[in-house]
Amino acid sequence: MPSPSHPLRKLGFLTIGLFDGDDPRAGHESTLEIIELGERLGFDSAWLRHRHLQYGISSPVAVLAAASQRTRRIELGTAVIPLGWENPLRLAEDLATVDILSGGRLNPGLSVGPPMHFDQVKDALYPDTADAEDFGYERVQRLLDLVRGKPATDFSGVEGFEVFSDRVQPHSPGLGRRLWYGGGSLRSAQWAGEHGMNFLTSSVVKAEGLEEGGASGGSGDSGGSPDFASIQLSHVRAFRERHPDGERARVSQGLVVIPTDSASPGQRARYEEYAAKRLPRTASPQGPARMMFAPDLVGTSAEIAERLYAHVAFQEIDEVAFALPFTFEHEDYVQILTDIATRLGPALGWQPSATG
Repeated sequence: MPSPSHPLRKLGFLTIGLFDGDDPRAGHESTLEIIELGERLGFDSAWLRHRHLQYGISSPVAVLAAASQRTRRIELGTAVIPLGWENPLRLAEDLATVDILSGGRLNPGLSVGPPMHFDQVKDALYPDTADAEDFGYERVQRLLDLVRGKPATDFSGVEGFEVFSDRVQPHSPGLGRRLWYGGGSLRSAQWAGEHGMNFLTSSVVKAEGLEEGGASGGSGDSGGSPDFASIQLSHVRAFRERHPDGERARVSQGLVVIPTDSASPGQRARYEEYAAKRLPRTASPQGPARMMFAPDLVGTSAEIAERLYAHVAFQEIDEVAFALPFTFEHEDYVQILTDIATRLGPALGWQPSATG
């Protein structure tokens, strides 16, 4: 097996937290149990996706507040909070509160853009201001400023029996360094770097900046098309070129990996069927935005490690948050996470965090 240029330093996982609309508590409890399992297995981080008006976690900050009281070490992240649904000042208060409760373990991942299906939801979300809302980078800049301690008002002091602050309270000094931008475009990578954020890159990128089929180093077997890995690499490099920390700037990669080392024959068959159904979308850029998808990596940990070593973007990062498939059962996630922690992670040079 090939050797990586440097060992994987941080190993995390990402889950969507699906639930039954008639019994939502069970799904939320399953997610909390998975996070607890991740800590026992030595994972460095657990991340939650964000879904609105769907049967997936709509309030990851609230769920992570609960997780912070059931864990003591594992870092807790969101990947990602779409800021088009949020008031930056109120979100800054919630994030700081959970960070304080967790002992400084929160890693909020963010993105910008109009809410999904905005025309259908705008009357409920912004009944009076829909046409005036700014869904661009300025929205995340507001959140950055507020989390990092910039005044939110010109008033502070004592009024009667109450004491007022001019900045968001509670203030968590380290949180501003743990904000991540989830981006799939070159401009997003550059913007995140310019503003001193960390960068989340996933299994989806925008086909841009490279001639189709002409980039070197990106294997279709590990990257979704001949260009996926090279495009993702260009984003990683563009981010670091603009970041004050340069090559030390943090990047986390989030591909879907499904190791089968300890899977039952039935599980293996379902995993392979799941990946096969999603494979056609990886053949070429999809939709007007020309988004490219990486294939799900299914196989033994040794096979997956070999494919990752061949991925030119993976070669330049030392943090991952592997994405769990959306629709699997709780016991499937237990098997996958156990194989990632005990077999795939070590094959990538990773060492589990102390669990005692």
